Amino acid sequence: MPANDPLPTLADDMALIRQAASEGGRIALDHFGRDPDVWNKENDSPVSEADLAVDEFLRTTLLAARPDYGWLSEETEDDSSRLSRRRAFVVDPIDGTRAFLAGKKTWCVSIAIVEDGAPLAGVLDCPALEESFEAVAGQGALCNGKPLKAAGSRQAVSIAGPASLLRDLPPSLAVANRHRGHIPSLAYRIAMVADGRLDATFIKANAHDWDIAAAMLLLTEMGGRLLRPDGGDVKLCGTTPRHGPLLASHLHVTGDLLPVIRAAAHKRS
Repeated sequence: MPANDPLPTLADDMALIRQAASEGGRIALDHFGRDPDVWNKENDSPVSEADLAVDEFLRTTLLAARPDYGWLSEETEDDSSRLSRRRAFVVDPIDGTRAFLAGKKTWCVSIAIVEDGAPLAGVLDCPALEESFEAVAGQGALCNGKPLKAAGSRQAVSIAGPASLLRDLPPSLAVANRHRGHIPSLAYRIAMVADGRLDATFIKANAHDWDIAAAMLLLTEMGGRLLRPDGGDVKLCGTTPRHGPLLASHLHVTGDLLPVIRAAAHKRS
């Protein structure tokens, strides 16, 4: 899109991705519990015919409507031409594929629109759970059309993430619940922080933009942050869409938890 051309409004972009995510969720649901064909990718993660069908539908639909936007998806080979586009779609056709294949309901279609490294609009459509989250930058976040309410602090916190990080929690932190991997969709897990069911979640290294982009906007619109080990905000749609360990949290626990991912990053270096 030429630099001087007007961009579509965020309301129009949200309407587009909301409808696309809903239809993508319906396509995925048609395969859910029906033993779809599955292959292993080079990193041994599974991909199913459902992932590919949703990806194809979303790519065709969204780029037909916005041909000047870039495209970044888990199931599409990365094309560096996206780096020259002012906005880009960042898509995970099914976040939580392993849960999807196991017949568990915690999976979602994730779509975000990103500009200048930050998400402007995002949708998580979770059809098996009958939930749909959405957010537009500066306008709050919704679930099933109703505004999410800001989470309040509490004496004992609820934290999710890999066991390798949860075991490094500071002894001084009063923890009510540690969730060790039974929340199989990373995007949905971050949404649980956004809506207050969790106070925070650790995210192990090698999460990608498509795992976090839409959920990141939900979180920031509800007053939380998605942070790198150095305490800086995550930037999206750079040359490499992969990240080191991250922390998604509400501010009342960020100071206690940031040292955990900082230590994890130091171990990797």
